[in-house]
Amino acid sequence: MSGDRTLQARIEACSGRAAAWLWSMQAPSHPRGVLRFSTRHDPGRWSGVLLPATYNGVMALDLLGELGRLSPNEKAALANFLKGFRAADGIFALPEMREGEVFKKPDREETWGYIRFHLTNYTLGALQALDAHDDLDLAFVAPFLDPLYLEAWLSRRDMRDPWQEGNNIVNLGSFLLLLRQRGDAAAREKADRALTILFDWHDRLQEPSTGFWGVDQAHNPRMALHAMAGATHNFHLWYACDRTLPYFEKAIDYCLTLPRTTDSACIDVDAVDILAHGHRLTAHRRDEIRSWLMTKLEGLLAFQREDGGFFDERHGVRRVDGWVKGYEEPQGVSNTFATWFRLIAIAMIAETLWPGWRAWRFRRMIGIGYFKKTQGVPRG
Repeated sequence: MSGDRTLQARIEACSGRAAAWLWSMQAPSHPRGVLRFSTRHDPGRWSGVLLPATYNGVMALDLLGELGRLSPNEKAALANFLKGFRAADGIFALPEMREGEVFKKPDREETWGYIRFHLTNYTLGALQALDAHDDLDLAFVAPFLDPLYLEAWLSRRDMRDPWQEGNNIVNLGSFLLLLRQRGDAAAREKADRALTILFDWHDRLQEPSTGFWGVDQAHNPRMALHAMAGATHNFHLWYACDRTLPYFEKAIDYCLTLPRTTDSACIDVDAVDILAHGHRLTAHRRDEIRSWLMTKLEGLLAFQREDGGFFDERHGVRRVDGWVKGYEEPQGVSNTFATWFRLIAIAMIAETLWPGWRAWRFRRMIGIGYFKKTQGVPRG
């Protein structure tokens, strides 16, 4: 239909402008593909911010099929830059982050664990996009292969904050799945056992009325929204392992109640992720999902800035996750984080509305940007 062709042309134009903006963020005197976070980012003062800026940008460029512009030598140099943030045990960290400047939870171990897991999962995703992650050691995962350690860690998940815990869970899950893919027989067996424990934990705590995890969902709209955002991450375990997700229809029902207007980059991509996977994996309210996604797509395309990038929210301050006294810049400015997240939402919607129309290169590791293109008849 002509309406579809018009939207597809708008998506292509959006993608081209976004790619041009991403390449324009090249950091001076660094390997090609090392990107600044935004035009506000001074890499001379904030060199460590080049890590999240670059892994966001690399995965956005990969999604668009743009990494082919890099020569093999350029890809290797870019990968080596990313690997420069890796510690001996395989975890990734920003040396600029210091005690007293970071916060996710009052427990310092939890704060640092969250930040380093997050940096590691998404840096590994960028390295995977560059075909440069297979040689990396995952020694830091070893404690989580001990059932007693893993169960104790799970017992400390604070379901008053399911959004944060959803990130913790999906990051750990991504490491376990990597280990299962490329470890020796003993490592694969341990990873399988750890994943079984993870699924059992989820089965005990899932809320049947929503399909999400987290307390006070029925009485507090903010908690319900955060439970949805967290569950987006948890659900990736089911998609990746080809397991039937309990109460998935309830999750779809909730997402369809959300406004179709443009929200933060995180909230938008989370709702789109659930609905796009729901459309692919179930037969539940598929016409309504398509209608919701179509309206959301219109808003996302209109949200692109004149420079070709996207911003997260209109007002406030944007920081690196958990670095509360570190790098910051005003919201409303195009940045690599928001540009990648907005492009993910656009790509997932496009793939749902017009499967196979464009060769999107979705993230292969679970976490935001992952999209399981499951074939077959959706469950009723």
